[in-house]
Amino acid sequence: MLLSLSIRNVVLIDYLNINFENGLVVLSGETGSGKSILLDALGLAIGARADADLVRYNSKLITVIAEFQMPNNGLIEKLLNDHGIEMDSALLLKRTVSIEGRSRAFINDQPVNIAFLKRIGELLVEIHGQLETHGLLDPINHRKILDDYGNYPELLESVSRSFKKWKDAQTLYQSKVEEFNKVKKEEEFVRFSVDELVEINPRENDEQLLSDKRSLLMNAGNLIMVTKEAFEQLTNSIEPNLREVIQKVMRSLEKAGGKFDQLASCLERSLLEATEAISEIELLSEQLSSRPDDLEKTEERLFRLRALARKHQVPVSELPELLLRLEKQLATLIDGESNLKIMEEEIIGLKNTYKSDCENLTLTRSKVSSELDDLVSLELHPLKLEAARFVTQLIELPESDWNEYGVESISFKVQTNPNTELGPLNKIASGGELARIMLALKVILADSIKIPTIIFDEVDAGIGGAAAAAVGDRLEKLGINTQVLVITHSPQVASRGNNHFRIIKESDKDGNRIILSPLTSISRTEEIARMLSGSEITDEARAAALKLIKKHI
Repeated sequence: MLLSLSIRNVVLIDYLNINFENGLVVLSGETGSGKSILLDALGLAIGARADADLVRYNSKLITVIAEFQMPNNGLIEKLLNDHGIEMDSALLLKRTVSIEGRSRAFINDQPVNIAFLKRIGELLVEIHGQLETHGLLDPINHRKILDDYGNYPELLESVSRSFKKWKDAQTLYQSKVEEFNKVKKEEEFVRFSVDELVEINPRENDEQLLSDKRSLLMNAGNLIMVTKEAFEQLTNSIEPNLREVIQKVMRSLEKAGGKFDQLASCLERSLLEATEAISEIELLSEQLSSRPDDLEKTEERLFRLRALARKHQVPVSELPELLLRLEKQLATLIDGESNLKIMEEEIIGLKNTYKSDCENLTLTRSKVSSELDDLVSLELHPLKLEAARFVTQLIELPESDWNEYGVESISFKVQTNPNTELGPLNKIASGGELARIMLALKVILADSIKIPTIIFDEVDAGIGGAAAAAVGDRLEKLGINTQVLVITHSPQVASRGNNHFRIIKESDKDGNRIILSPLTSISRTEEIARMLSGSEITDEARAAALKLIKKHI
C-alpha cells in the first residue's frame, strides 16, 4: 500500500508530506482546491508523462517521492532483482522534473529509466478517473482478470502445456522438412560424393603417412646404397670375427666368479644392439626395394585425397568425418519421407489434445463470464446505472493466433443506454459512469485483485442520495482488503472513510498554495457538514453529518 507521498514544487504545492493508512482514505475539498494536482504528483512518481508546466512558479525542480509497503508480489520482486535493486520492507519511487523538462527516475535511490518506473508503478497503483487509466481498462488485461476471477489454474496449465508440446513438435518438424528438402535438392551430388569417398576410403593420418612414404620412395636409390654399405660394414665386422671375439671374452669373464658381471652385461648388450641394427637395416632395405609402381600409387592416392579435400573445402584429416556426415544425410533422405509422415501424425494428435483442452477452458470461461456479467449488472443498478449492460466477450481467434492461453481473446464491453451499441469501457462510458463501472468490477473482483492501492477520482460525480450511498458502501467494502483513495464531493462517500484529509487552497502575498490537513473527529464532522450544506454550515448540517458518521462507525 501507499505509505507516504512527499511533494516539492508541483504547481500550487511548494512543500507537502502526507502519510497514509490502509482502508478507505477520503480526500475532499472545494472545487478548484487542487485535488487533481495531488494525482498529477502521484502520477509522476509512478511513471506518468512529465510536463515542465507542472513546475511551480519561481522553482527549478519538481521532486516527488512515493513510499510503498513492499507488496507480496513475485513479479515485482523478479523485476527488481533483474535490475539489481535491493529490496527492503519499503519501496521508494522517486521522480524529478526540471524546468527545462529533463526527467529522472529512481527506485530505492537507484537510477532507472522511466519505462521501468512505470512498469513497477502499474503493479502498485491503479487510478480511475480524470488521469490516465490502466488495469481493467486495458483489453490486454481482460483475459487475466477473468481467469483470476474464475480461479481454474489446472485448466490454464493444461492448455499451456499442450500448446507448448504442439508447437515444439511443429518446430522440430519444420527443421526436419528443411533438412530433408536440402538433402533432396543435393541428392545427386551427395550420392556421387559418398561413392568417391567410399572408393578411396580415407583413414586417420592418411595424408601424413602417404607424404612420409612418398618422400621415402623418392629418395629410394640413394638410401638403398647407404643401407647396403652399412649392412656390409656391420656384417663384415661382426660376423664372424667380432661376434666370436665378444663371446670368447664373455666366457673368460665368467671364470672370474662374477667380479666382471657389469662388463659382461655391457658386452652382451652391444652384441644384441649390433644384431638389432643389422635387422633394422635389412627391413629398411626391403621397404626401399619396392615395386617400381609404388611411388606412382602413393602419389596418386595422396593427390586424390587432397583434391577431394579442396572440393569439399575441408582438411584431408576431416574426410573420414565428412563421409560419415554425407552417409547420414543419405540415410535421412532414404528414411526422411516415412519419418516426416510419422511426425505429421504426431502433430495432428498433439493439436487435437490442445484443442480438447481449449474446449474445456472455453466452456469454463463462458460459464464464469456469464456469472461475472450477472454480478456486475446487479452492482450497477444501485449505482444509478440501471440501463447499463456489462458483457464479457469471448472472441474466437484464427488458428494463427492460438496461444498458450487458449483459442479466444477476452474483452470487456459495456452498453450504457438501450439505444447505444456495446463498446470498449473507456470509449462508451462518461468519466463518472466509467468510474462507477470500475468500482462495481473492483468490488466483485476484490478477492483476485493484485494491485495494493486503487484511487478513484470523483467516482460520485453527478449522483447523490441513495446512489452516492451505494458508492460509499462499495468503496468501504473494497477498502477492507485493499487500500482505496477516493477524491469525493459526496458526504455519503466521505462518511465511510477510515481516514479523511481536507485539501485547501490558500492565498497570501507570495501567491497560492495547497494545504492538506488530516481531519480529527470534530473537524471531519465540520467538513462533511460543509459538503452537505455548502459554504454556510448550519446546525442541521452538523447534525446530519454526525448522523452519517455514526451510522458507519
